[in-house]
Amino acid sequence: MIRESTASRRQDSVNKAAKSVLLGYSRRMRIVIVSITVLVGLSAVGIFMLGPGLAENRVNAVIAHDPYTVTDRAKQLHGELFVADLHADSLLWRRDLRRSAARGHVDIPRLQAGNVALQVFSATTKSPSGLNYNGNRADARDDITALALVQRWPVATWHSLYARAEYQLTKLIELSTAVPGQLQLIQTQTDLNDLLKRRSNGEPIIGALYLIEGAHPLEGNLANLDRLFDRGLRIIGLVHFFDNDVAGSLHGLKRPGLTDFGRQVVRRAEELGMIIDIAHASPRAVSDVLDMATRPVLLSHGGLRGHCPSPRNLDDDLMRRMASAGGLIGIGFWKGAICDASPDGVVAAIRYAIDTLGVDHVALGSDFDGAVTVAFDASELAVLTERMLIAGFTEKEIAAVMGGNVQRFLSTQLPAQ
Repeated sequence: MIRESTASRRQDSVNKAAKSVLLGYSRRMRIVIVSITVLVGLSAVGIFMLGPGLAENRVNAVIAHDPYTVTDRAKQLHGELFVADLHADSLLWRRDLRRSAARGHVDIPRLQAGNVALQVFSATTKSPSGLNYNGNRADARDDITALALVQRWPVATWHSLYARAEYQLTKLIELSTAVPGQLQLIQTQTDLNDLLKRRSNGEPIIGALYLIEGAHPLEGNLANLDRLFDRGLRIIGLVHFFDNDVAGSLHGLKRPGLTDFGRQVVRRAEELGMIIDIAHASPRAVSDVLDMATRPVLLSHGGLRGHCPSPRNLDDDLMRRMASAGGLIGIGFWKGAICDASPDGVVAAIRYAIDTLGVDHVALGSDFDGAVTVAFDASELAVLTERMLIAGFTEKEIAAVMGGNVQRFLSTQLPAQ
């Protein structure tokens, strides 16, 4: 009995020691699990709160520079101009465009500082990772899906390209409603005339047009074009960085012309009074559009290959054909379009375009906030007026390129009412 009692006490002691070890291990595991959970949570918060800003700082950069010198003559002239830009992707990012930001290129205060009278806001809905100028698969990993998730866009936008286009249009509509004295949605010639009147009365109001970069958000349904038009879409790009069901891309794999559906889109867009944007389109697609178009077209952002032999640009002969039909090209501000992204480089690209196409067919097409690095943001646009004066441009040429041509183009190509 004594031996059994001693053995029992020893076993109890072992059991207590084991239990103590297990309890200690369990506590440590709970601490580890809680710590991991907290770290994962903090990482998720970091991704959702900080991720978009960090990403935009990296892709929408401004080359570091000292303040640009702008003479009194250039400041006065710039302040008298109607300044217009045909392409900015600012709706893509989680920024409050009512407030000046330390990242990106465009917001209302910076547009006002740059004396911008009209800004075309583009909606990007699908973008293959890498943005390869030489060829992209339509089924490549899509960066906009990741951006939609990280920026907490509505669930529908996670899988629907149409929903992404509609969401960005809604953002623009809500922005114009929130600041009616600063931003006005332009849909008709009447709207444009009202904008001109308000600006002539001293209001710092900016006109805003909506563009979709590529017609893939239609998702093969022509009725979606009407739906977007009814909400305010006025400029339709046919393609982006990949061949789609409408047309071939300059950066696609097969680079075909217009598809049968694409011809329906062009025809219906013209019936509605929409403007066709051929930026990113393949040469065959551009030629097909020009063959059937009854109205002038835009190339909202890019350059001429004769000036900058980049795969991003179309041949000069095709650009001459577009211009001869009354078209307009927006000269980009980034290296891929003009080979030299400095202010003088932008001016050199503009000079080449004027000499090649004629002054009436050249405009600004910055591609601000479009994952490009530029030498100045929207607040610094007066540097172009300054550098054009230095380069010997006439004031008439400057006024035309900086926005006069866009004003004239829209005054005839937008729906009347």
